[in-house]
Amino acid sequence: MTEQVSIAEWSRKSWVESANDPACGFPLQSLPYCVFAGEDDRARCGVGIGALLLDLQRCSRSGLFEGLPGEIQAACGSRTLNSLMACGAAAHASLRGRLMDLLDKRADAATRDAVRAALSPMKDAALLKPVDSANYTDFYASIHHATRVGRLFRPDQPLLPNYKFVPIGYHGRASSVVVSGTPVRRPRGQTRPAADGVPGFGPTRFLDYEIEVGVYISGGNTLGEPIAIGHADEHVFGISLLNDWSARDFQSWEYQPLGPFLAKSFATSVSPWVVPAAALAPFRVPPSPRPAGDPAPLPYLCYTGDQNSGAIDLSLDVFLLTSAMRAAKQAPHRLSRANLRDLYWTPAQLIAHHTSNGCNLLPGDLLATGTVSGTEDDSAGCLLERTRGGAEPILLPNGESRTALEDGDEVILRGSCRREGFPQISLGECRGTVLPAV
Repeated sequence: MTEQVSIAEWSRKSWVESANDPACGFPLQSLPYCVFAGEDDRARCGVGIGALLLDLQRCSRSGLFEGLPGEIQAACGSRTLNSLMACGAAAHASLRGRLMDLLDKRADAATRDAVRAALSPMKDAALLKPVDSANYTDFYASIHHATRVGRLFRPDQPLLPNYKFVPIGYHGRASSVVVSGTPVRRPRGQTRPAADGVPGFGPTRFLDYEIEVGVYISGGNTLGEPIAIGHADEHVFGISLLNDWSARDFQSWEYQPLGPFLAKSFATSVSPWVVPAAALAPFRVPPSPRPAGDPAPLPYLCYTGDQNSGAIDLSLDVFLLTSAMRAAKQAPHRLSRANLRDLYWTPAQLIAHHTSNGCNLLPGDLLATGTVSGTEDDSAGCLLERTRGGAEPILLPNGESRTALEDGDEVILRGSCRREGFPQISLGECRGTVLPAV
């Protein structure tokens, strides 16, 4: 994801006036990708600009992409972003450059008229799942999250000996990845044995969220050929918000000896927006310094460029809207705020480790960071942390309290990058409402 920051590029304005609002989150420099239902109800690829949505298929058919690589023009007519992600970095850059020129305030009247025909209000659009990921991997890259959770179960040794050497992850369930707004059914499963030693089966009593960031892969790698960390960024198409829903009571019973299974596989929510890597260039920062005495990453996980700018200064917020709050027309309550820059492992390190054994990533594959948490209690990225395993309920402004999610609760994730002198870049929202168990 390493990109050069061009001051000229980041000072450009759009003739779409809503894109020039400093707080809009979808400026000319972002152009996040999405998939939406067109007038014919067929899925098509789009780009967000201000308060509007640009239909890429219509742009391509009207000749606005003439001269771009044929693979890009064909991909703009697809029903998911997968084909676009499979195009090379040079093709991605050419499309981004063309889109910026078409929407730049210096575009002539004829160009503006042609582009207007492909624009529609974002508020009226039905946004769909943007990527059909063949594979989904969830990591555990926040040391603050790992330490808090570990302390609940292993007070004397919160972190296992391997954590500071190897990026921990597991292969998730791609088929249950759903787009923001899709309701999440409370799952049923096994829980720890009662006093009689027989495990119970029924709806989870400790449903939780986890705020994460999803990294979408563009060009993959050949089976048996690892991706070197110095080239890992070249394989990132963009990022998105992700909620890794978790049934904690199932998880505590089933996770040994092989790790997460049914406690995680019932649903994973993703934002409809995929912010391209180029839009994140001004917000790249060095990873948080490792504590004194921590081991240096092994050579295959260490690269100067990654140590200089491998992290992203991305603020992440979690909000809760209960049924009672909704009925009273109250605003969602913010539960936490964390920052992606505080991860122990960078996205490039996750990719390098994932492929170090020769595992082949495919275009559109989804890699999640794991719960993003900071050092403070109000930066904890899930209820398991915030409530210390349910021992300390969260008191909401309307008098309700929570140790776990209840039916009717809506979890809302938001993310944005901010830096003085640059427009704000938003990752949009990722929402999900809990439905009762079957």
